[in-house]
Amino acid sequence: MHAELYTDGIEEITVSGTIVRVDLVSLSPTERDANNVPKRVFSQRLILSVEAFANSVDVMQKALQGLVDAGVVRRNQPAEPHNGASIVRDALAPNTPRSHNVSSNFR
Repeated sequence: MHAELYTDGIEEITVSGTIVRVDLVSLSPTERDANNVPKRVFSQRLILSVEAFANSVDVMQKALQGLVDAGVVRRNQPAEPHNGASIVRDALAPNTPRSHNVSSNFR
């Protein structure tokens, strides 16, 4: 059996020279913010070469496109430009509401 890792998301990506660090977060089962929402806490870090990171992004973009094509995820219109760049927001398909900071593990 191979070890598996679950993450609730990515908190930060840092590039230093030819190394990319991806900080993974989990929603805390005990810590909550002022709105009683579980806090995002650092869990693990992925460390990749720039080339490996670029290849991983390509694989994830293809997986995302497959989810869009299957109707599981829909793309919203681009948000207002932020620092000269356009931000595209992806959302779950209709009838599957989910807050950005809520994991099904904590319902």
